[in-house]
Amino acid sequence: MSQSDMPTALDLPMVDPLPEATQKYFDICKDKLGMVPNVLKAHAFDVSKLNAFSGLYNDLMLGESGLSKLEREMIAVLVSSINKCFYCLTAHGAAVRELSGDPILGELMVMNWKAARLDARQRGMLAFAEKITKESSAVTEEDRQGLRDLGFSDRDIWDIANVTGFFNMSNRVASATDMRPNDEYHSQNR
Repeated sequence: MSQSDMPTALDLPMVDPLPEATQKYFDICKDKLGMVPNVLKAHAFDVSKLNAFSGLYNDLMLGESGLSKLEREMIAVLVSSINKCFYCLTAHGAAVRELSGDPILGELMVMNWKAARLDARQRGMLAFAEKITKESSAVTEEDRQGLRDLGFSDRDIWDIANVTGFFNMSNRVASATDMRPNDEYHSQNR
């Protein structure tokens, strides 16, 4: 495997052959996305780690929530922007472009979310995610009440906190392992 084919800088090859359920999951990704995201390939050296990562990701990003898929992707990009995570900025920036239908919003979210034309609800959500990322111990009841005042339920606040926490964790893993985004992400939805 050449360096350009490796999902990370670590020599952790995927299980070969992949278990049937994992191969099916990768085949679904290939059919729906046109690729298997490198983050999945990176975790596939240990199928139990891949399953844990995928299960949590799918629940947080695709499961039932008062947050839209776009709002969750916006949180992913905001957190990744603060953490300067190349993989997640590229992959989730593409998702914001796709879900919003607005390539400019995707780029603004990567560069400076505060310059984007967002409604008060989105601004409050992203400010809360920013505070969690930069200084989680400073979050107060006043911050949570501010979200409630914007129409977020306590469950929504839980989801904002969990999506934010997940991307803070995955950003650090991606950066520490030099995880590389699939080339396809760079040109999507522009």
